[in-house]
Amino acid sequence: MAQRTERADALRNREAVLAAADALFAASSSPQSVSMDEIAAAAGVGKGTLFRRFGDRAGLIGAVIASRLEPLHQAVREAQDAAGSSPRQRVLNLLDTSLRFKIENRNLMSAAEDAGLSSPYRAEHYGWWHGILRTALEELPAVHDADFTAHALLAAIRADLVAHLIDGQGTDPAGLRASLAAYIDNVLGAE
Repeated sequence: MAQRTERADALRNREAVLAAADALFAASSSPQSVSMDEIAAAAGVGKGTLFRRFGDRAGLIGAVIASRLEPLHQAVREAQDAAGSSPRQRVLNLLDTSLRFKIENRNLMSAAEDAGLSSPYRAEHYGWWHGILRTALEELPAVHDADFTAHALLAAIRADLVAHLIDGQGTDPAGLRASLAAYIDNVLGAE
């Protein structure tokens, strides 16, 4: 069955909605309070358009996250394919990349956790991160259960924790990244 091409106006509306939602979540000190009405008004579309296109708030947030992650996924794939880095360094790079994304997008990611996407284990982006991290961990002889270790390391950088540490406790993002690197060294043991 042939896939239908999206109408130009529908594509413009979709892009406007994603950009508006992204901007509103980024600017909000309380991402839970960003409403579908506000997003529709900022995008210049009717609220019904949001619900027809994305289903609900969780669907819209998931689409915004997917649009933000695609360039990141491509960069990670390219970095994974590049020769020269050890499996341990790839694990560190993957987690640091994910942490930087969550630091930069902590309001959006927190909104996702609060909007019915609260089980990150079912989210498509979580599955992708977990799979690529597990694969890198499987190459390290000191790691006995790469699947569990990948889950545990990703739990250390949950969006709600990142937001709490940076916004609630005033942790410097560079310090948080350094703490993550030290934690990874502790988990993986000596080289």
